[in-house]
Amino acid sequence: MGVGASALEELVSGAAAFWPGRRVFLTGHTGFKGGWLALWLRRLGAIVHGYALAPPTEPNLFSLARVGEGLHSVIADLDDCAALRRAVEQARPEVVFHLAAQALVHEGYEDPAATYRTNVLGTVHLLDAVRHCPGVRAVVNVTSDKCYENREWEWGYRENDRLGGYDPYSSSKACAELVTDSFRNAFFPPARHAEHGVALASARAGNVIGGGDWGRDRLLPDVFRAIDAGASALIRRPQAVRPWQHVLEPLQGYLLLAQRLVEQGAAFGEGWNFGPPAEDAQPVREVVERLVRAWGAEARWHCEPIAAGAHEAGQLRLDCAKARARLGWQPRLRLEQALDWTVAWHRARRRDEDLRAESLRQIAAYEAQGAA
Repeated sequence: MGVGASALEELVSGAAAFWPGRRVFLTGHTGFKGGWLALWLRRLGAIVHGYALAPPTEPNLFSLARVGEGLHSVIADLDDCAALRRAVEQARPEVVFHLAAQALVHEGYEDPAATYRTNVLGTVHLLDAVRHCPGVRAVVNVTSDKCYENREWEWGYRENDRLGGYDPYSSSKACAELVTDSFRNAFFPPARHAEHGVALASARAGNVIGGGDWGRDRLLPDVFRAIDAGASALIRRPQAVRPWQHVLEPLQGYLLLAQRLVEQGAAFGEGWNFGPPAEDAQPVREVVERLVRAWGAEARWHCEPIAAGAHEAGQLRLDCAKARARLGWQPRLRLEQALDWTVAWHRARRRDEDLRAESLRQIAAYEAQGAA
């Protein structure tokens, strides 16, 4: 069923009434995407309980934007089943967002066992904790666009395309999707939603950019680190095509999806793609050139031959027609604007400005675009 203009307006206005006082359990709140989602949920008035390891980089968004202010934060491992279950029970959530993950392709090559342990067993541990916690109504498990079997197509992958993964990271995300399907079938079957009350969905997003990301071997963080060091950024695979989008774009999708899961239940308990318009799936070279132009003379880059064995997909695109038609979700920022917002955030950092205020300002500006 599609979402018309009037229905979309109702959904957007309803979000302001939906989130205040809503109890949320968020894993990965010390990371890049999780940090932005925590800030947005608190801005919306939700009661947020975070569960994650300590921030994975230094510097990091969690510290600089003071993400921990106003939420309940537990620093612990998904492997610690007792701590995780206790945290879920204490949070008494209605909505669960699972963002905690090992999120880097290259780290998957370096430590595949830890990658599978976090991304696969971590998902198992969380969903098992949810299974024993009454009151949960919606679970959004965030995986990755890399969960699909990549055939180097020039068109976008749809939610019913085959799962796969050449490398450990991509494979682990496909496994997390299978775990989600298994728990949905075994413990939260849609046909018995009236009995258990839990709607479980997965979300697959494209490559996200934005202020506060210092992930290793990621394009924009590599450029900003080089700028800070007065050096030229080393860029891998300048011809690789990725679906670039500002971090707030998929987060908007996760929020809409969670609201639909609570309000309409099992009908939305399935996989969902959140990616940019087709024309914003651009080669790495184009993105870094735009970033260099936006920043100015300090930004420089160069390319060197790739080490053998570190396979990455050459092309990756998402088809997001389903989210547009059924959720009323659509991107609001074009790539140029997403890069401008990212540059503005990092310029604010270099001026020692209040980065929590800057992050909330960008969230407010994004909300205003939706209202317009």
